Amino acid sequence: MNTILWIIFITAISGVVGTGIGGLVGVLLKKESNKSVSLLLSFAGGVMLSVVCFDLISEAIMPENSKEQINIFIVIAGLFVGYGVIFLLNAFIDKVTNREVEHIDKEHPKTADSLDELIHADHFDVHKKSNSASQLFIAGLVMAAAIALHNLPEGMVIGASFATAINSEMLSKSGIVMAIVIGLHNIPEGMAVSVPLCSGGMSKLKSVFVTAASGAPTILGAVIGYYIGMVSPLALSLALSFASGAMLYVVFGELLPESILIWRSKLPAFATLVGMIVGLLIICL
Repeated sequence: MNTILWIIFITAISGVVGTGIGGLVGVLLKKESNKSVSLLLSFAGGVMLSVVCFDLISEAIMPENSKEQINIFIVIAGLFVGYGVIFLLNAFIDKVTNREVEHIDKEHPKTADSLDELIHADHFDVHKKSNSASQLFIAGLVMAAAIALHNLPEGMVIGASFATAINSEMLSKSGIVMAIVIGLHNIPEGMAVSVPLCSGGMSKLKSVFVTAASGAPTILGAVIGYYIGMVSPLALSLALSFASGAMLYVVFGELLPESILIWRSKLPAFATLVGMIVGLLIICL
């Protein structure tokens, strides 16, 4: 199979299928899933952290298709840009979704601290009391659009990771790992989209379909990231550093805080360690 077609196929599974699974879980959710979701988030964060720190950043500093090391300050700049883009996108998502819930104020943690909040089931409770399911439906559509926008740079992470392979016929191991991890990360995001849609009156089947569709921009991002990375060693370094910064925000700004707040236990930290070890083994073996 052509390399780019293979990348599109893998990214479609990560983005569309991963988000769609989250949507399906969301409409069938049992509220006692806090512990499982917490461990899933922390494990995915650990794997992602290993791939970023032990593979992507080192590859950005010294690309395999370059004979010279890239200026470290260029890599650092790319890290900040990638981090900043995802930060701003998440700030936008919070602005359009959190303002409806009374307990979310200036004193509230800047990330979800319960499963209900993570999947926006708390919004459903608010609208149920005020009999405004239509507003919840609109909020679900806004959430779907925001997640779709959020998935574009995540796709670039996958594409840039695949661009690290010198031989175009060889698929980058880090690209496959990152696609899997982002797919896991997309599950709770899919839940956040499907719950308000379904609660707002959309059928379960349509809710899952719209949720899965919100993951489609991941494919476009992967194609963009791959072709940017193939332009030159400098372009590859910029793409990888941007991708690394984006994923570092996802790990430290979303996955780890949410996993600990959702289940206040020592086990999420252990799951993160296990994830890091698994990521390291995948990279080295």
